This record gives sequence, C-alpha cells and structure tokens, in this order.
Amino acid sequence: MTQAPGGPGLPPRWTSSAKDGVGTALSPRSAVWFTHSHGILDEIYYPRVDQACTRDCGLIVTDGRAGGVFVEEKRSTTTETRRLADGVPLFTIRNTCLQHRFVIEKKIVSDPVHDCVLQHIRLIPSEGVTGLRLFVLLAPHLVNGGAHNTGWVGHYKDQSMLFASGDGTSLALACLSGLRASSVGYVGSSDGWQILRRHGSLAEIFERAEDGNIALVAEIDATAPVLLAIGFGRKPEEAAFQAAASLARGYHRAETDYAANWRHWQAVLEPLDPAQPTGPHNFYRVSTAVMRCHESPLFPGGSIASLSIPWGASQGDDDLGGYHLVWPRDLVETAGALLACGALPDARRTLDYLRIIQEADGHWPQNTWLDGSAYWGGLQMDETAFPVLLLDLAFRNGAVAETELCDYWSMVRRACAFIISNGPATGQDRWEENAGYTPATLAVEIAGLLAGAEIAERLGHHAVASFIRDTADAWNADIESWIYVTGTDLARSCGVDGYYLRIVTDGIRDLSGATGHGRIAVKNRPLGEASIPAEELVGADALALVRLGLRSAHDPRIRNTITVIDHLTRVDLPQGPVWHRYNSDGYGEHHDGRPFDGTGHGRAWPLLTGERAHYAIAADDLNGAAALRATIEGCASEGGLLPEQVWDTEDIPEHELFRGRPSGSAMPLVWAHAEYVKLLRSLRDGAVFDLPPQTVRRYQVEQVQPRCRDWREAWRRSKIPVGQMLRIELADPGVIHWSDDDWATSHEVATTDSGLGINAAELPSARLSAGRSLVFTWRRVDGSWRGENFAVAVIA
Repeated sequence: MTQAPGGPGLPPRWTSSAKDGVGTALSPRSAVWFTHSHGILDEIYYPRVDQACTRDCGLIVTDGRAGGVFVEEKRSTTTETRRLADGVPLFTIRNTCLQHRFVIEKKIVSDPVHDCVLQHIRLIPSEGVTGLRLFVLLAPHLVNGGAHNTGWVGHYKDQSMLFASGDGTSLALACLSGLRASSVGYVGSSDGWQILRRHGSLAEIFERAEDGNIALVAEIDATAPVLLAIGFGRKPEEAAFQAAASLARGYHRAETDYAANWRHWQAVLEPLDPAQPTGPHNFYRVSTAVMRCHESPLFPGGSIASLSIPWGASQGDDDLGGYHLVWPRDLVETAGALLACGALPDARRTLDYLRIIQEADGHWPQNTWLDGSAYWGGLQMDETAFPVLLLDLAFRNGAVAETELCDYWSMVRRACAFIISNGPATGQDRWEENAGYTPATLAVEIAGLLAGAEIAERLGHHAVASFIRDTADAWNADIESWIYVTGTDLARSCGVDGYYLRIVTDGIRDLSGATGHGRIAVKNRPLGEASIPAEELVGADALALVRLGLRSAHDPRIRNTITVIDHLTRVDLPQGPVWHRYNSDGYGEHHDGRPFDGTGHGRAWPLLTGERAHYAIAADDLNGAAALRATIEGCASEGGLLPEQVWDTEDIPEHELFRGRPSGSAMPLVWAHAEYVKLLRSLRDGAVFDLPPQTVRRYQVEQVQPRCRDWREAWRRSKIPVGQMLRIELADPGVIHWSDDDWATSHEVATTDSGLGINAAELPSARLSAGRSLVFTWRRVDGSWRGENFAVAVIA
C-alpha cells in the first residue's frame, strides 16, 4: 500500500459546538449518536454517548480542474435546516452554493437496527452548470481523540470502503453506488482537502496513513441520489458489516422506523406544548427530544451534559471529555424535567443509575464517564444532595411507590451522612469554581436533608430523621450570618439594605467568629485580576433559596438581592433579559471574539432566564414568567437548540458571534432544555414544579427554629446562640470531656451512633447565659486523647 506522507499531521482539533441538530435511534440495537452544524455531519458517538469517534464529515464539489471550481460545503454554502416533524430529531439540510452553482440536499439518520449513520444526499446543479464532481471527506477521531488514528483504503466482500481504527474501535465509510477514487492522508499535508484544492480531483492517491491525525476522502457518483453509510464496530470487519447491512436495508426503512420510535415516545408525554409557539419550532418537543437523545442504552439512565465540546474548533485531544460526561447535577435536572413532562420510566432509570454510581462514602463525583469512573476530582456538595431531592420528586409524582422507598434507603442514608459530615461549605460551587458557602449549594443541601429525613420517617427510622432535621434547621438558621451582608458600598449604590453573596470562601470553619468575608479568587480571570472582595461578588445563585423553599419570594432580603443581581448581571438582548452567572465571570469568549482559552469574559446564560422565570412564578407573576419563557426560546439556534451562553455585545461576524445568538459554548446544553421543560410544567400548574414541600412547610409556614447547633472537627463553630444545645460529632466513638467553667469542674458524656455512622453527643449549652463558654476535648475508645481543647462561646 502507498503510505501517505506528512505524518502525523497537524495537531487534531474538534469542531464547532454550535450544533443545529442532534439525533439517535431509540432502539436497543443501535448505539450511535450524531450531531450536525454548518450543513454537515459533525461528531458521531459510538458505542456510548460519551465516546466521540469522528470530527466531521462534509462534502466538496469541484469541476475536476486545477484552479477551477472548489466549493467546501461547510464554508462556502448557506444552510437551511428543517425538522421533518415535531419531537423527531430528523432533519432536512439544504446547502446552497454562495456562487449559486448548485444546491445540496441531505437527510441524516441513525439506523435503528445497525450501528450506522446514513446520509441521503442529492447534488442539484443550477441550470446550465455541468461537469460537477462530488467528494466526501471524513475525519475520524477514535475514541475521543484524533492523534493516533490509522486509516486505509480497502474492501468488504465486493464493496469498496474506507476504514479507520483507533483505541480499539473502527469505522467504515461506504456508498450504495460504490466509492470511486479513494485516498487517506494526514491532515494539513496529504489529506483529501489538500489534494482537491491543488488538483480539483484525486490526482494523488494514498492507500494508508498510520498513527496520526488522518482524513478519509472518496469521490462519489453525483448523477443520482447518494446514500452514504458510516458504520462502527470494535473490528474493521464489524464496522464494514454494519455499513453494508444498513445500505442494503435502505434509507427509507431506516427513516421510517427511526421516526416511528420517536413518535411513540413523544405520544405519551404531558401536553405541555405552548399554545402560542415562538418561531418555527415547537420548543417543548425539541427539548424533550434533546433530553432523550443524551441517554445511553448501555448504561440505562446515564445521560451526558451535551453532545458537544465548547469552543471545539480550538480544542484538541487534551480536552478529552468535552461536555460528553455525566454531571450528577445536570443529570438530576434532566430527570426532574422528565418527571415534569410525564416520562416517568425514563426518570426512574436515571434514579437507578445514580444509585449505582454513588461512591461508597455516599457522595457523587464531580463528573464521570458513563461507567461511573470519575473524570475530574472536585467535590460539589450539591451533587450529593440533588439525588435525594430527585427521589423525593419522583415519589411525589408517582415514579416511585412508597413500598419501593426502602430500595433507595441505603443511597439516602449514605448521602445524608456525607452531607452532614462534610457540609455545609462545599469544595466547589455549582459552577465548579470556588470553595466555601454559596446559596445554591446551601439550599440544595438543606432541602436534600429535609427530604432525606422525611424518607427516613416513612421507613420508621425516627431517630435518624430527627438527627438529620436538626442539622438542616441549624444550617438554615445560619444562612444569613454566613452569606448576607448589609451596609456595603454596593448596597448603598443599589439603594438596598443588603444582599446575599455569591460565595464566601471558608471551607473548614464556620463564620460566626469572622470579622469580614475576605476575598474570592475568581476562576478564569487573568493573573492580577482574579482577587475580588466577596462583598462585591453577586450572582443568580441566591434564587435557589426561593426555588428550594428556604425563603419566600417576597422576603425583603431576596428582593434586595434581586435588585443587586439585576444591577450587576442582567443583559437586555433583542429577545429579552438574560443573566450572567455572576459579575466578573471569566468563562466565555474574550471581548474580541477569541474563544475561551482558560480566561475570557462570561456571557449570558439562557438557563438563568428560566430560573428567573421560576422565581417570578413563586412571586405570583405568571405573566412575567410567560414573557421570560419566550425570551428563552429567542435564545435558541436556527435548529431550535438552546446554548449554554449567548453572545451579549456587538456583532463579530468573522467569529460567527451575533448579539443575542448562541456563542461558541456548549450547544445543546441539556440542563437548559430541562429548565425550559420544567418551566412549561410550572406555568401550566401555576406553581414551581420542583419546589420541595418540606422546606416551605418547615421554614415558611411553621417557621421552625433550630433546637441545637452542630460542631465537628472538620467544621468548627466558635460561637453558638444562647438557648441552643451543642452537638459534638465525631467520626469514631468516644467520650466527650467538657467544662462550662474553665475546667473548675468537668463532665463526661459518651457519644452514640446517630444511625448514619456519625457518633454524636449533646452538651447542655442551652442552660448557659450569654458570655459563657463550653470547652471540650475527647477520649477515644482505645483510651487515647485528642490532645487539644476546643471552645465554643455562647452569644446573645
């Protein structure tokens, strides 16, 4: 075989995250997912939705002459994308040559009975245009990487095919009418694009390219409709079989079965379709299909965050995961939306998946591959509490029967134990950036604990339920002392008394003895610009206190915070208001349009408009929430997909950045679509769908005050309000040795197991007047002493 020169090729890159469509066959026999943008097929995932195996597959049209016609479909055509039916991720793409020489029409579908993606293509020359030749280019990236792929020209039985292998996976490119001239090469030197640009035809043929960033190219007969197949398998022969079998079965049968499967799934969902659609899309059915597309049948209930890689064209193999990973937080948001739209079995699968991938100590990793192996190593406390809230929501909506709650008790018990032992401060906030106290995480932790306590109560674990509720009550009462500030310069400039902070950094001790809130090292900002006083950093996270029922939407402190949020983070775009995550955010494109590269400038997030709409519902403003629903829809792409962020300043056409339109961040973001679906349900019900009743009843209706305050070595209180018991929590059994008169006298009390693997004892601090202190240490069961005294002051 003729070996291609120029290896290993240019450093590999992914492609645009601005997808126009994503799709998969709802079939246990098919394990491929596809995306498309700019008029061409992009990443194909196989055999799991977290494993991307191609960069893109596009067409080039020439007239066969050097220096003649050379039109790359991706860059030199205008694209129109149309859905064939509501709720069916099946698309007709029409690409019109900028010089009006031709039109390319194509449809893309994954075959429900084979591991194969089919493209049905027609090249339609303009009147009087003759001699056009059609070529297909495919860039393999097997698996989640493009640096070590090998490609070759070959055959399967009597069919000519192009092959590629890498990391134990293979693909085969075939055409129903056969491939004409074919070649493989290294990107940037001997690939098909380079050859066609020089010669207008495949005047140079290379039969093999090993261990590099490679591309496959073939000429195909364009005089009749073309059917292309990209099959996948663990071996080349398996990939070839899948491609050949799918071609033999034909496009019509694949499309018919594909659409029927999707229509069947959509038919049983709640009728939440907006009565007055915005634009050409039924965004409800687009969103439900997007959510369902991201699940992998090999790991039932496991769904990734997005079939995209943010700013992918600038990202290489070092961005191994992109957004095609499982984030427990995003997964719970998705499952909540599945409950909202009536897809109860799908939500139940997610709950069961989460139960399986929970770590032994009770927490969930920051993110994982579908098999549950951790990718990044951060600890986000909300991701441990969210699954408990999901179980509660599933139970309240009939997806889990009361008799089945016992099946989930181990999951709940371990999660609650981990939260109590490691909260309330978090290693990372929900944006995966800073450690400390943040309202979104606190709200999820406290709500999750109350939901867990109610489950414990239902299962007869009354002492455990009381222990958990005591912790939730203590933390809820402390929220304002931790993260609410008054009398700052920012408060005065906004005309309010105070506001909730985005985050306060203090990961190991409570703030009762702090004299200030310090500074935050904001991520994704240039050196010298990262350190910001905590009092100057505010974001939409405070709305979680309302969304999860800890505070009323009419609470003056919440209303004050909204004034500050709007002052710092609201952007009024043509479609309506959209919000930044927080002021001084650095996660987004640079001001000149360059992609995020570790630093940048955060842009507006459509999902935050959904969160604001839910706040409006909680505040009895249904009309305002409905208007924000339309704003979210206005943030969608031409294909109806919701991005992570939208561009929020002046247009930069050369970077495809236009005010109010999707930026280069992840698209679609499943979390955004889930938030939209939940909003539709909330608007229909006239109430926030996922609002936990336990927090509302306990803290807004009954206004329960804490009975005790907790202390543990990893999180040490320095002060306690008068009238409160002090609960000392130890990882192992022991005897607490304590005094309330500076050791003039001393007392001892043994710890008992709370039922959560936490050993605790209460000290009678409730009898002490303000100004007194408790001093204590402990003796372990082996007789050894802790060797340090600890003090907690009683304050008025």
